[in-house]
Amino acid sequence: MKRTKYKITLLFLLPELIFLAVFVLTPIIGTVVISFLTPGGAGLDNYYKVVTEKSPDKALVLPDNIAKARPPPWGAFIHNIVWVAIHLPIVVFLGMILAYLLHEVRGSSIVKSIFFLGMVIPMVVGGLLIRFMFDGTLGVVPVVLKTLGIKGLISKTWTNYPQTALISLILGSVWLWTGFSLTVYSAAYESLPKSYIEAAKIDGASGFQIFFKIVVPLLKHATIIVVIMTMLWDLKIFDIVYVSTLGGPGGSSNVMALVMYLYFARSLDYGRSSATAVILAIITLIPGVWFIRRVMKGAKTR
Repeated sequence: MKRTKYKITLLFLLPELIFLAVFVLTPIIGTVVISFLTPGGAGLDNYYKVVTEKSPDKALVLPDNIAKARPPPWGAFIHNIVWVAIHLPIVVFLGMILAYLLHEVRGSSIVKSIFFLGMVIPMVVGGLLIRFMFDGTLGVVPVVLKTLGIKGLISKTWTNYPQTALISLILGSVWLWTGFSLTVYSAAYESLPKSYIEAAKIDGASGFQIFFKIVVPLLKHATIIVVIMTMLWDLKIFDIVYVSTLGGPGGSSNVMALVMYLYFARSLDYGRSSATAVILAIITLIPGVWFIRRVMKGAKTR
């Protein structure tokens, strides 16, 4: 009976296994093999060039007035790290604090819908919105800065200058991803034991103390989910950068996924494109494996 059940199970799994082998496993192996191939043979030359070259798209030429003032690009991988370093804490903090403040507040669903709107619109549209948000004549950001009396960035289109292109994309992506953070924290907040919070209020604890000493520790599992998913999203970011700046000006907003595309579609350099894909996969696997281990560990302790 056990052998019969095993054969039946294998029979039902066979189509899925064939599909995975042909359309998933084979391309992965092919990508790794191509990443080591060069016109002169095989080796790590593709990986060395990917890591050391700052701007793979030689067709992106800067105007003279910008080129003279621009700092050199840091490199796509460093840009991804900067993206994570700025975007991740902002998204985590906003999602957590908004979920706490909007709990049991009238009209909170409207506010949550506004933030979640960034999650449902296509990322290509999101990239266009970011470009308009930071436009020197039409953007809402220059208008706000003008109201605050900050004159240096009022008439400047942020995405056109190396000094501000990357930071404009990062800040614009905060709205696009905060909806995810807010949704996760709102669901987690609903499951918190209300007796802890009520007891703290009876003891005279302030809202600040309740938030940081009770709510934040109890939301640890939700924070792990938000941190890992946000980190993975930041590392593989592509659509926003492609639509808004195409990695420019001068590679100042380049990211790893865009470098992979530029090598593949612009330079037709499949070796470097594959090497970039392998590097990006390894980078994203590290937090992914850590997250899976934490989830499995949490499931065993329950």
